[in-house]
Amino acid sequence: MFDPMPAVIIGAIAVGWLAAVSGGSAHAADLIPVVEAEENVYSFTAPENGSGPTWCHGSSCIVRVGDHVFISGEEVIPDAKPLNNVRWLLFERGAQGWETIAKGPGRTREPCPLTCFPDGTMFLSDNPTITPPDQYKGPARPEVLAFSAERPKEPYQTLLPAWGGQPEFTEHSYRSFAADGQRKELILFQNVGYTHAEWSFRDARGEWSAHGQLKWPWGAEYPEPQPIRVCYPTVAIKDHKAYFCGVSDIVEPYPQWREYKKQITGRDWDYDFRRLFFTWSDDVTSGAFHDWIEVSSRDKTCGWIYPCDLWVGPDGAVHLLWTERAINEKLREKFFPGEKQSQALMYAVVRNGKVETKRALVLATEDGDGPVVGDARFHVTADGRLLVFYYASGDRADGERFSENRLLEIKPDGSQTESVKVNLQQPLTRFFTTTWRAGCAPSNLLEVYGSRAGGEDMMGYARIRIE
Repeated sequence: MFDPMPAVIIGAIAVGWLAAVSGGSAHAADLIPVVEAEENVYSFTAPENGSGPTWCHGSSCIVRVGDHVFISGEEVIPDAKPLNNVRWLLFERGAQGWETIAKGPGRTREPCPLTCFPDGTMFLSDNPTITPPDQYKGPARPEVLAFSAERPKEPYQTLLPAWGGQPEFTEHSYRSFAADGQRKELILFQNVGYTHAEWSFRDARGEWSAHGQLKWPWGAEYPEPQPIRVCYPTVAIKDHKAYFCGVSDIVEPYPQWREYKKQITGRDWDYDFRRLFFTWSDDVTSGAFHDWIEVSSRDKTCGWIYPCDLWVGPDGAVHLLWTERAINEKLREKFFPGEKQSQALMYAVVRNGKVETKRALVLATEDGDGPVVGDARFHVTADGRLLVFYYASGDRADGERFSENRLLEIKPDGSQTESVKVNLQQPLTRFFTTTWRAGCAPSNLLEVYGSRAGGEDMMGYARIRIE
């Protein structure tokens, strides 16, 4: 085993960040990622239910609690029928490698994200179905399971979040699970149909003391006005403030595009994923959220957007990370023949409800040779540096194909460093990290769990020390 980084207080982040702003040297060191471990965790069989091990992408399925690292995986239940045909697995990294320490007793559809507190409590968000085994889909009951990090094999405690009335939860939860580790508080969001998300807040006393509904933004500009369901969000809870950033996920709203897509796919439906929305609550216990802000859009050229991460700085500014593509290539020749294609890793800062900064950190254009970014996460070091870990692929100038993970730093003045390659033997293409949004402490250890390049049915783990 290795020596884990000790937990640090949030104040250390503010000191590091503000020292750099005032001309200090806290951010002067070069960025040197050192790979300390690279391991397989488990192999999986595709469940064929529309989900998979990284489907809860906006939350996290890996946490560090003191000396312990846990991963939430999933396995297909033999002879179980989709959609509810998987159960959660809980792994711990020990001296002999990764060990399965618990399995879900029931059936569900989606992976189960994790959060944790510094006191050694770990939480798993489950959404077991309450339908008969032969029923294709139906109602589900959200649960939060509490484990002891020191004794994870002992029986866990089942917690039932409080909701208003009787929401019609199903196996398609699109849920988000986040923790404020310092205050020992939790928040769980779970979608209900195409109208809203239900949310439940657990306070430091261990009580589900607030709950409510987050109504979706209204698409008045569509040919048929409708709510804009927001999915795959990155969610955070900090000092009673809640933050929610996700992408539009509705059936293609423009009739001419919908009809043309049907000619290509043969389906009556296709989802958009083109508009990035953000909202927040100044005090989630009040139940009030601000009006939605549209941070970015590729709606005019039928492009594509996907959320990656969210971080709240010590000054209250919200940092957002996402990927976007300008044009749907299948529609380009017919509808957008004069437009240029581009793919980008995007970054924005939202302050006091306004998008203060928005730009591409990494850009690939059809006239250039930039890399294409597949996935990305923020990482905050023990001294408050804000890093971006991402997967990039493309062709080098000599024509050689590359596939690798990279790391760059965003300085307090908004500038960025040149990226450096992280020397993993098998890059991680889609992944989770031990994020602050799951209650993990800032650290000079970047720990990553996800799909490995060249082995898409193998889930891997990497530990990278930032020097």
